[in-house]
Amino acid sequence: MRIETSVTRLLGIDLPIIQAGMSWASSNAALPLAVSQAGGLGVIAAGPMYRDDLAAAIDEVRAGTARPFAVNLPLYRKGADEIIDLLVEKRVPVLIASQGGPGKYLHRFKPLGTICLHVVAGEDHARKAADAGVDGLIAVGGEAGGHPPPDLVSTLVLGRAIAKAVPHMPLVLSGGFTDGQGLAAALSLGAGAAQFGTRFMASREARLHDAYKDCLLQARIGDTVVVGRDLGMIRVLRNVFADRMAEIERHGTAENIRREFFQTASLKAAAFGGDTQMGKLEAGQSAGLVSDILPAADIVKRIALEYAATVAALPRPVPNENEERKLHAG
Repeated sequence: MRIETSVTRLLGIDLPIIQAGMSWASSNAALPLAVSQAGGLGVIAAGPMYRDDLAAAIDEVRAGTARPFAVNLPLYRKGADEIIDLLVEKRVPVLIASQGGPGKYLHRFKPLGTICLHVVAGEDHARKAADAGVDGLIAVGGEAGGHPPPDLVSTLVLGRAIAKAVPHMPLVLSGGFTDGQGLAAALSLGAGAAQFGTRFMASREARLHDAYKDCLLQARIGDTVVVGRDLGMIRVLRNVFADRMAEIERHGTAENIRREFFQTASLKAAAFGGDTQMGKLEAGQSAGLVSDILPAADIVKRIALEYAATVAALPRPVPNENEERKLHAG
């Protein structure tokens, strides 16, 4: 199956399904390779990776498929310049940059033919990135796990606002999508693809502890909370850490105490060690829509089939009698 949109044409992929770059979960080759091979866009999350490990993952994905793949780079990460050097050396086909400005990297990648997508969280940010010369945008709404936008505007509203602000730009929407119905919604809002994060966390290839994945399956749509609003805000599943963090924030605890507690927990402790109580269980609200662990390729196929069925089942406009008479008279 192929679903052609502005984003699939830009990226050279068959399906408008993008796997989010998720620290640890896709900081490997297995998950991105499976998604790209299935016709979507697999994304290596470079955020927590050492240079040599990232180089090996890029080589493994490239050896496993001739299809496009991407590397997601948070521009604020320690050693970002060294990672940019590596990605230039490797001539990655697609770069997804976040948490920084396009001026830091565009001049390095555009001459290589690398497609550059920039993550944005508002209309002004989107306009600036478009004016800077990026090839496309990824707009992240408030439902998203990890780092949602500070104002938590929903993808439904944010997506329409950005699509109207920069209608010429290929647009990917992220936050709240798990299935083909969500993909249909994203495309109806003016996007050319949807990005799926939490859904691919619940895949066999995701590099997450089984206990973490079990928490995703048990979660309901109201089981996430946003904490650390002025410390690097994150959306996580409720656990001991999240509940305590939310409590000290409600009580107006001094910033140094809040920061100290916030930094005692880590995503790595949950992802690798299976610490589901004091680790940061990053996840989107869509965790409540995920009920099974599947191979990533099956997830891609299911989303595509659900999309086709959803579009086929949508009610079609029916002209009223007066309109029909006018048509026949014409």
